[in-house]
Amino acid sequence: MKNSSQEKKRSKRKIQKGIVHIQATYNNTLVTISTIKGRVLAWSSCGACGFRGARKSTPFAAKTAAERATKKCLEQGIWEAYIYVSGPGSGRETAIRGIYEAGLRVRVIRDITSLPHNGCRAPKRRRVLIESIKIFSKLYYEESPGFCKNSWPP
Repeated sequence: MKNSSQEKKRSKRKIQKGIVHIQATYNNTLVTISTIKGRVLAWSSCGACGFRGARKSTPFAAKTAAERATKKCLEQGIWEAYIYVSGPGSGRETAIRGIYEAGLRVRVIRDITSLPHNGCRAPKRRRVLIESIKIFSKLYYEESPGFCKNSWPP
C-alpha cells in the first residue's frame, strides 16, 4: 500500500509551461490545455460552460470556455503557454484573448488549420438538355395567345 504523502507529491507537481489547443468549429469551440509532453491538464468547451444551441457558436462562449480552462491550469502552476489554433470557427481570436486576460502568458500563437491541397473529388455534373428546354419554351410561348415576336426571348 502506498503512503499518502507519496500520492500528494505526485499530484502537486508544478508545471510551468503548457500547450493550449483551440479547436474552433462552426458549432462549438474546444479548449484543451496540456503539458509539453502531451498530458492533458484541463479542458473546456462552450457546451460544458452551459451554452446551448446558437449561443454555443458565439465568440463570447469561446472566451468563457478559454477562461474556464485557463483558471484550472493556473491552479496547477502553469503560467506560460504556446497556443495552437485550428478550425474556421468564430471563437478563434476571442478564445486567445480570454486566455491572455485570465492571466496566462502567451509565447507563441500558431494556426494549424489543415488546408486541402486538392481536396475531395467534385460531384458529377448534372446533364440538363439546355437545347431541348429552349425548344420547348419557344413552342410554348409561340402557341400562347398573348405572344409577341418582339418580346422573345422572355
